[in-house]
Amino acid sequence: MKFARILLASAAVLAVSLGSVQAKEAKKIGLAVANLQANFFNQIKQSVEAEAKKRGLEVITVDAKGDGPTQVNQIQDLLTQNIDALIYIPAGAAAATVPVKLAKAAGVPVVNVDRNADGAPGDTFIATDSVSSAKAVCDYIIKQAGGKGKMVIIHGQKGTTPEVDRTKGCMEAVKANSGVKIVAEQWSNMWSQDEGFQIMQNMLQANPDVNIVFAQADGLALGAAQAIKVANPSQKIVVGGFDGDTAALEALKNGVFDVTATQQTQKMGRMAVEMATKLVAGEKVPAVQLQDATLTTKDNVAGFIAEHP
Repeated sequence: MKFARILLASAAVLAVSLGSVQAKEAKKIGLAVANLQANFFNQIKQSVEAEAKKRGLEVITVDAKGDGPTQVNQIQDLLTQNIDALIYIPAGAAAATVPVKLAKAAGVPVVNVDRNADGAPGDTFIATDSVSSAKAVCDYIIKQAGGKGKMVIIHGQKGTTPEVDRTKGCMEAVKANSGVKIVAEQWSNMWSQDEGFQIMQNMLQANPDVNIVFAQADGLALGAAQAIKVANPSQKIVVGGFDGDTAALEALKNGVFDVTATQQTQKMGRMAVEMATKLVAGEKVPAVQLQDATLTTKDNVAGFIAEHP
Protein backbone atom coordinates (compact mmCIF):
# COMPACT_ATOMS: atom_id res chain seq x y z
CA MET A 1 0.00 0.00 0.00
CA LYS A 2 2.82 2.36 0.92
CA PHE A 3 4.55 1.62 -2.41
CA ALA A 4 1.29 2.26 -4.28
CA ARG A 5 0.88 5.62 -2.54
CA ILE A 6 4.42 6.56 -3.50
CA LEU A 7 3.72 5.67 -7.14
CA LEU A 8 0.51 7.74 -7.14
CA ALA A 9 2.29 10.69 -5.58
CA SER A 10 5.11 10.45 -8.14
CA ALA A 11 2.60 10.29 -10.99
CA ALA A 12 0.81 13.39 -9.67
CA VAL A 13 4.10 15.32 -9.46
CA LEU A 14 4.99 14.23 -13.00
CA ALA A 15 1.57 15.29 -14.32
CA VAL A 16 1.93 18.74 -12.73
CA SER A 17 5.43 19.05 -14.19
CA LEU A 18 4.29 18.05 -17.68
CA GLY A 19 1.33 20.44 -17.44
CA SER A 20 3.62 23.32 -16.59
CA VAL A 21 5.86 22.43 -19.54
CA GLN A 22 2.92 22.30 -21.95
CA ALA A 23 1.38 25.55 -20.68
CA LYS A 24 4.08 27.62 -22.37
CA GLU A 25 3.44 31.32 -22.85
CA ALA A 26 3.98 32.87 -26.27
CA LYS A 27 6.33 35.83 -26.38
CA LYS A 28 7.48 36.06 -30.01
CA ILE A 29 5.49 35.33 -33.18
CA GLY A 30 6.70 35.13 -36.75
CA LEU A 31 4.38 36.53 -39.42
CA ALA A 32 5.19 35.41 -42.97
CA VAL A 33 3.07 37.33 -45.48
CA ALA A 34 2.64 36.47 -49.16
CA ASN A 35 2.80 39.99 -50.57
CA LEU A 36 2.43 43.27 -48.70
CA GLN A 37 1.78 45.13 -51.96
CA ALA A 38 -1.72 43.67 -51.73
CA ASN A 39 -4.13 45.66 -49.57
CA PHE A 40 -5.77 42.47 -48.29
CA PHE A 41 -2.54 41.13 -46.80
CA ASN A 42 -1.64 44.54 -45.39
CA GLN A 43 -4.95 44.63 -43.52
CA ILE A 44 -4.21 41.24 -41.96
CA LYS A 45 -0.66 42.32 -41.07
CA GLN A 46 -1.92 45.46 -39.35
CA SER A 47 -4.54 43.51 -37.42
CA VAL A 48 -2.02 40.86 -36.30
CA GLU A 49 0.45 43.48 -35.13
CA ALA A 50 -2.23 45.49 -33.30
CA GLU A 51 -3.58 42.43 -31.50
CA ALA A 52 -0.09 41.24 -30.61
CA LYS A 53 0.74 44.66 -29.15
CA LYS A 54 -2.36 44.45 -26.94
CA ARG A 55 -1.16 41.10 -25.65
CA GLY A 56 2.44 42.22 -25.14
CA LEU A 57 3.78 39.96 -27.89
CA GLU A 58 6.65 40.67 -30.26
CA VAL A 59 5.93 40.13 -33.96
CA ILE A 60 8.61 39.68 -36.62
CA THR A 61 7.05 40.26 -40.05
CA VAL A 62 8.54 39.18 -43.37
CA ASP A 63 7.20 39.86 -46.87
CA ALA A 64 7.81 37.32 -49.65
CA LYS A 65 6.65 39.78 -52.34
CA GLY A 66 4.84 36.94 -54.07
CA ASP A 67 7.87 34.64 -54.36
CA GLY A 68 7.69 31.13 -52.87
CA PRO A 69 11.45 30.36 -52.63
CA THR A 70 12.03 33.75 -50.97
CA GLN A 71 9.37 32.89 -48.42
CA VAL A 72 11.00 29.53 -47.63
CA ASN A 73 14.29 31.33 -46.91
CA GLN A 74 12.52 33.94 -44.79
CA ILE A 75 10.81 31.31 -42.66
CA GLN A 76 14.05 29.40 -42.22
CA ASP A 77 15.50 32.64 -40.84
CA LEU A 78 12.47 33.22 -38.58
CA LEU A 79 12.95 29.77 -37.07
CA THR A 80 16.51 30.70 -36.05
CA GLN A 81 15.10 33.68 -34.10
CA ASN A 82 13.34 31.50 -31.51
CA ILE A 83 9.79 32.33 -32.51
CA ASP A 84 7.13 30.55 -30.46
CA ALA A 85 4.57 30.32 -33.30
CA LEU A 86 4.32 31.05 -37.02
CA ILE A 87 1.42 32.83 -38.70
CA TYR A 88 1.79 31.89 -42.34
CA ILE A 89 0.18 33.14 -45.56
CA PRO A 90 1.75 31.11 -48.40
CA ALA A 91 3.15 33.12 -51.30
CA GLY A 92 2.16 30.41 -53.79
CA ALA A 93 1.04 26.83 -54.13
CA ALA A 94 4.30 25.23 -55.36
CA ALA A 95 6.44 25.43 -52.22
CA ALA A 96 3.68 26.03 -49.67
CA THR A 97 4.28 22.78 -47.76
CA VAL A 98 7.98 23.43 -47.07
CA PRO A 99 7.63 26.16 -44.38
CA VAL A 100 4.98 24.13 -42.52
CA LYS A 101 7.25 21.09 -42.44
CA LEU A 102 10.23 23.18 -41.34
CA ALA A 103 8.25 24.80 -38.52
CA LYS A 104 6.78 21.54 -37.28
CA ALA A 105 10.23 19.91 -37.33
CA ALA A 106 11.37 22.76 -35.08
CA GLY A 107 8.38 22.28 -32.76
CA VAL A 108 6.80 25.59 -33.78
CA PRO A 109 2.99 25.59 -34.23
CA VAL A 110 1.62 27.02 -37.47
CA VAL A 111 -1.48 29.16 -38.05
CA ASN A 112 -2.33 29.37 -41.76
CA VAL A 113 -4.36 32.39 -42.87
CA ASP A 114 -6.22 32.71 -46.21
CA ARG A 115 -4.20 29.94 -47.88
CA ASN A 116 -3.46 26.44 -46.67
CA ALA A 117 -0.65 24.15 -47.74
CA ASP A 118 -2.08 21.17 -49.61
CA GLY A 119 -0.62 18.02 -48.06
CA ALA A 120 0.94 19.83 -45.10
CA PRO A 121 -1.71 22.01 -43.46
CA GLY A 122 -1.00 24.23 -40.49
CA ASP A 123 -2.28 23.39 -37.01
CA THR A 124 -5.28 25.57 -37.81
CA PHE A 125 -6.50 27.32 -40.96
CA ILE A 126 -8.35 30.66 -40.77
CA ALA A 127 -9.96 31.89 -43.96
CA THR A 128 -13.09 33.15 -45.64
CA ASP A 129 -15.58 30.61 -46.92
CA SER A 130 -14.58 31.47 -50.47
CA VAL A 131 -16.79 28.84 -52.09
CA SER A 132 -20.08 30.23 -50.79
CA SER A 133 -18.94 33.84 -51.09
CA ALA A 134 -17.80 33.46 -54.71
CA LYS A 135 -21.09 31.78 -55.54
CA ALA A 136 -22.93 34.77 -54.07
CA VAL A 137 -20.86 37.21 -56.16
CA CYS A 138 -21.40 35.23 -59.37
CA ASP A 139 -25.11 34.77 -58.63
CA TYR A 140 -25.32 38.56 -58.34
CA ILE A 141 -23.45 39.48 -61.52
CA ILE A 142 -25.35 36.87 -63.53
CA LYS A 143 -28.64 38.22 -62.23
CA GLN A 144 -27.59 41.80 -63.02
CA ALA A 145 -26.84 40.66 -66.58
CA GLY A 146 -30.35 39.28 -66.94
CA GLY A 147 -29.36 35.66 -66.36
CA LYS A 148 -27.62 35.22 -69.69
CA GLY A 149 -24.64 36.26 -71.73
CA LYS A 150 -20.94 35.71 -72.31
CA MET A 151 -18.79 35.54 -69.21
CA VAL A 152 -15.05 35.73 -68.56
CA ILE A 153 -13.15 34.78 -65.42
CA ILE A 154 -9.90 36.43 -64.33
CA HIS A 155 -8.43 33.97 -61.88
CA GLY A 156 -6.05 34.59 -59.01
CA GLN A 157 -2.76 32.75 -58.61
CA LYS A 158 -3.26 29.23 -59.92
CA GLY A 159 -3.58 26.44 -57.36
CA THR A 160 -3.75 28.65 -54.26
CA THR A 161 -6.58 27.96 -51.83
CA PRO A 162 -8.61 31.10 -52.61
CA GLU A 163 -8.23 30.65 -56.39
CA VAL A 164 -9.43 27.04 -56.24
CA ASP A 165 -12.33 27.80 -53.89
CA ARG A 166 -13.50 30.94 -55.70
CA THR A 167 -13.50 29.05 -58.98
CA LYS A 168 -15.54 26.26 -57.44
CA GLY A 169 -18.10 28.67 -55.96
CA CYS A 170 -18.51 30.69 -59.15
CA MET A 171 -18.92 27.56 -61.25
CA GLU A 172 -21.82 26.50 -59.03
CA ALA A 173 -23.58 29.73 -60.02
CA VAL A 174 -22.70 29.34 -63.70
CA LYS A 175 -23.97 25.75 -63.83
CA ALA A 176 -27.31 26.90 -62.41
CA ASN A 177 -27.74 29.39 -65.29
CA SER A 178 -27.85 27.68 -68.68
CA GLY A 179 -27.98 31.01 -70.49
CA VAL A 180 -24.44 31.89 -69.38
CA LYS A 181 -21.44 30.76 -71.40
CA ILE A 182 -17.84 31.14 -70.22
CA VAL A 183 -15.88 32.31 -73.26
CA ALA A 184 -12.47 32.99 -71.69
CA GLU A 185 -10.45 32.34 -68.52
CA GLN A 186 -6.97 33.47 -67.57
CA TRP A 187 -4.83 33.16 -64.43
CA SER A 188 -2.89 36.01 -62.85
CA ASN A 189 0.36 35.70 -60.91
CA MET A 190 0.01 38.51 -58.37
CA TRP A 191 -3.77 39.23 -58.23
CA SER A 192 -2.85 42.78 -59.24
CA GLN A 193 -4.65 45.68 -60.90
CA ASP A 194 -2.08 45.85 -63.71
CA GLU A 195 -2.69 42.19 -64.50
CA GLY A 196 -6.44 42.71 -64.42
CA PHE A 197 -6.11 45.54 -66.93
CA GLN A 198 -3.90 43.59 -69.36
CA ILE A 199 -5.93 40.39 -69.12
CA MET A 200 -9.24 42.20 -69.64
CA GLN A 201 -7.86 44.11 -72.63
CA ASN A 202 -6.92 40.84 -74.31
CA MET A 203 -10.24 39.24 -73.43
CA LEU A 204 -12.20 42.16 -74.89
CA GLN A 205 -10.24 42.02 -78.13
CA ALA A 206 -11.07 38.32 -78.51
CA ASN A 207 -14.62 38.60 -77.13
CA PRO A 208 -15.95 42.13 -77.72
CA ASP A 209 -19.51 41.14 -76.80
CA VAL A 210 -18.71 39.84 -73.29
CA ASN A 211 -21.12 41.16 -70.64
CA ILE A 212 -20.15 39.41 -67.36
CA VAL A 213 -16.76 39.49 -65.60
CA PHE A 214 -15.76 37.66 -62.44
CA ALA A 215 -12.39 38.85 -61.22
CA GLN A 216 -11.20 36.82 -58.24
CA ALA A 217 -9.71 39.80 -56.37
CA ASP A 218 -10.63 43.46 -56.16
CA GLY A 219 -7.31 44.47 -57.70
CA LEU A 220 -8.11 42.35 -60.74
CA ALA A 221 -11.65 43.78 -60.83
CA LEU A 222 -10.38 47.37 -60.75
CA GLY A 223 -7.97 46.60 -63.58
CA ALA A 224 -10.74 44.96 -65.58
CA ALA A 225 -13.04 47.95 -65.03
CA GLN A 226 -10.29 50.26 -66.23
CA ALA A 227 -9.82 48.21 -69.41
CA ILE A 228 -13.57 48.25 -70.04
CA LYS A 229 -13.66 52.02 -69.65
CA VAL A 230 -10.83 52.42 -72.16
CA ALA A 231 -12.51 50.05 -74.65
CA ASN A 232 -15.86 51.83 -74.22
CA PRO A 233 -18.05 48.92 -75.41
CA SER A 234 -21.65 49.54 -76.46
CA GLN A 235 -23.03 46.95 -74.02
CA LYS A 236 -23.12 47.11 -70.22
CA ILE A 237 -20.49 44.81 -68.67
CA VAL A 238 -21.17 43.72 -65.08
CA VAL A 239 -17.98 43.29 -63.02
CA GLY A 240 -17.66 41.35 -59.77
CA GLY A 241 -14.61 41.30 -57.51
CA PHE A 242 -13.63 39.73 -54.21
CA ASP A 243 -11.91 40.86 -50.96
CA GLY A 244 -13.39 44.18 -49.87
CA ASP A 245 -10.08 46.04 -50.21
CA THR A 246 -10.27 49.55 -48.78
CA ALA A 247 -9.51 51.31 -52.10
CA ALA A 248 -11.88 49.01 -53.95
CA LEU A 249 -14.72 49.81 -51.57
CA GLU A 250 -14.37 53.49 -52.45
CA ALA A 251 -14.40 52.56 -56.14
CA LEU A 252 -17.48 50.43 -55.60
CA LYS A 253 -19.23 53.39 -53.96
CA ASN A 254 -18.42 55.46 -57.03
CA GLY A 255 -19.80 52.84 -59.44
CA VAL A 256 -16.44 51.76 -60.91
CA PHE A 257 -17.49 48.11 -60.60
CA ASP A 258 -20.58 46.34 -59.32
CA VAL A 259 -20.04 43.98 -56.40
CA THR A 260 -17.49 42.36 -54.12
CA ALA A 261 -17.35 40.03 -51.13
CA THR A 262 -15.94 41.88 -48.11
CA GLN A 263 -13.72 39.63 -46.02
CA GLN A 264 -13.28 40.01 -42.26
CA THR A 265 -9.58 40.85 -42.36
CA GLN A 266 -9.45 42.52 -38.94
CA LYS A 267 -11.16 39.55 -37.32
CA MET A 268 -8.91 37.04 -39.07
CA GLY A 269 -5.80 38.87 -37.89
CA ARG A 270 -7.02 38.91 -34.29
CA MET A 271 -8.00 35.25 -34.50
CA ALA A 272 -4.57 34.31 -35.87
CA VAL A 273 -2.84 35.79 -32.83
CA GLU A 274 -5.33 34.19 -30.44
CA MET A 275 -4.88 30.77 -32.05
CA ALA A 276 -1.08 31.13 -31.98
CA THR A 277 -1.10 31.79 -28.24
CA LYS A 278 -3.45 28.87 -27.61
CA LEU A 279 -1.33 26.48 -29.64
CA VAL A 280 1.82 27.55 -27.82
CA ALA A 281 0.01 26.92 -24.52
CA GLY A 282 -0.79 23.39 -25.66
CA GLU A 283 -4.51 23.98 -26.17
CA LYS A 284 -6.51 22.26 -28.88
CA VAL A 285 -7.99 24.46 -31.61
CA PRO A 286 -10.20 23.65 -34.63
CA ALA A 287 -8.34 22.48 -37.73
CA VAL A 288 -10.39 24.74 -40.03
CA GLN A 289 -12.10 28.01 -39.12
CA LEU A 290 -14.02 29.55 -42.03
CA GLN A 291 -15.45 33.06 -41.76
CA ASP A 292 -18.32 34.65 -43.65
CA ALA A 293 -17.78 37.39 -46.21
CA THR A 294 -20.52 39.92 -46.94
CA LEU A 295 -21.87 40.53 -50.42
CA THR A 296 -21.17 44.24 -50.89
CA THR A 297 -22.73 46.58 -53.43
CA LYS A 298 -23.20 50.33 -53.74
CA ASP A 299 -26.22 49.95 -51.42
CA ASN A 300 -24.33 48.70 -48.34
CA VAL A 301 -20.71 49.68 -48.98
CA ALA A 302 -20.74 52.80 -46.78
CA GLY A 303 -20.73 50.79 -43.55
CA PHE A 304 -17.62 48.85 -44.60
CA ILE A 305 -15.83 52.04 -45.61
CA ALA A 306 -16.58 53.52 -42.18
CA GLU A 307 -15.46 50.40 -40.30
CA HIS A 308 -13.83 47.42 -41.96
CA PRO A 309 -14.71 44.11 -40.27
